[in-house]
Amino acid sequence: MRRLLLLLALLVIGGAALWALVGMPPRVRIATATSGAALEAVYATGAVEPVHWARVGPAVRGRVSAVMAEEGARVTEGQVLARIDDRQTRSMADEAEARARFAQEDLARTRTLVARDIAARATLERAERDARAARSVADAAVQRLDDYLVRAPTDGVVLRRDVEVGEVVDTPASLFWIGQPRPLRVTAEVDEDDIARIATGQRVLLRADAFARQVLTAEVAQITPKGDTSRKAYRVRLSLPEDTPLLIGMTVEANIVLRETPDAVLLPPSAVVLPPAPRNPTSTARGPAFVWVVEKERVRRREVEIGVQAPRSIEIRRGLAVGEAVVLAPPEGLADGQAVRLAPP
Repeated sequence: MRRLLLLLALLVIGGAALWALVGMPPRVRIATATSGAALEAVYATGAVEPVHWARVGPAVRGRVSAVMAEEGARVTEGQVLARIDDRQTRSMADEAEARARFAQEDLARTRTLVARDIAARATLERAERDARAARSVADAAVQRLDDYLVRAPTDGVVLRRDVEVGEVVDTPASLFWIGQPRPLRVTAEVDEDDIARIATGQRVLLRADAFARQVLTAEVAQITPKGDTSRKAYRVRLSLPEDTPLLIGMTVEANIVLRETPDAVLLPPSAVVLPPAPRNPTSTARGPAFVWVVEKERVRRREVEIGVQAPRSIEIRRGLAVGEAVVLAPPEGLADGQAVRLAPP
């Protein structure tokens, strides 16, 4: 009998404890919607380069015999920057020139003979053709010698030199970079999925490892009409201010600003329940995002429209006001109107 009474007592105590545990409102942590800046941007990477510049390479393959320009030197259009060994070609040009002189002398003798009626008129015509052909070959040979001179294509500064005396160079090589140190620009690659949202005049925020603590700016100046089909990207030119500290050749990360809201409503990411991705990969339809708003220790489910999603905050474009309290990391099983207990801060 005592054992039965003890068992009944234990069941009563356990049931009461279970009821208290199950029936007690869940404990939740809350966060308050704050006001701050929200920035929607398109990310891209690029490199700094002069607006006016050109790569200079050789017109023929050969060994470099002389370099006449150093980095940082100012050069003029047509100035010789380097010379390629042309001894063999020069010998051929000298031989062609000698043949042309001989043909010209033979033409003069033939004219004399024809004037004295010693040679036929046909002989003179043949001598004239031979002289013209020889002169044409000699002129072409002399002109070919100019291909062994690497010249500046425009006025500017030698931004970079990638050649030394004795090197064997070929036509694809770039021996010099000639251009103006200012103004500068950034040439960036923008994914084809984002290019439709890019327009000239948009503000750009730049980040460079060399100036990690500085906020650098630029502006969209030009969008290449034809994209790169293999890389699925479009080339975008970003103009830099005259006083930019960036240097030619630096790589930068660019955020092209699409929309900037200085007083947006912001929430921690864990407070927003995002809609699940659609099961059908071809579908873009998604359900609404929502939050659990805390009102007098009860929760209310409220749909919201989200904007920019950043690692530390999510912009709420509609459905919530600054100062309202929402549940952080909402536990499963919450119901609209359910009572909750607030966890200590």
